[in-house]
Amino acid sequence: MKNILPLLAIAGLSFMTACQSEHKTAAKNDTIPSISDSTATNTQCFLYAKNRDTATLKISIADNKVNGDLAYNLFEKDKNKGKIVGIVKGDTLISDYTFQSEGTTSVRQVVLLKKGDQLIEGFGDIEEVDGKTRFKNMSKLKFENSIVFAKTDCK
Repeated sequence: MKNILPLLAIAGLSFMTACQSEHKTAAKNDTIPSISDSTATNTQCFLYAKNRDTATLKISIADNKVNGDLAYNLFEKDKNKGKIVGIVKGDTLISDYTFQSEGTTSVRQVVLLKKGDQLIEGFGDIEEVDGKTRFKNMSKLKFENSIVFAKTDCK
């Protein structure tokens, strides 16, 4: 658990830095397609791979609700994998990520911004509320210099 807190803090800080300018741009641009344009179930897969870091995401979207599997394998960090459950608001996916790392179950908020065929993870200042790590202010999330998931074929 001690190893997860610094990672979450770094991820949160990066997320906050990235979110603010990109989120404002996305909110003003009506041409960005929403994640789910229909009420039918829509399964999509995404991959992040950079240097020795990888992350995979498989989501299903129906009626503006999202659920799926998320896994991080970041170099020299503890691997973690788990489930995401959340909602879709326009071009933004807001979810809780319940994951296992070093035998401990944790929950943290994950926010992803859709840009074309990519989902960009947002980071920002975090706090713990009722045993879950949450963003203090969603409007200040940062999306630059972040984990960028590229759409890929589902396996």
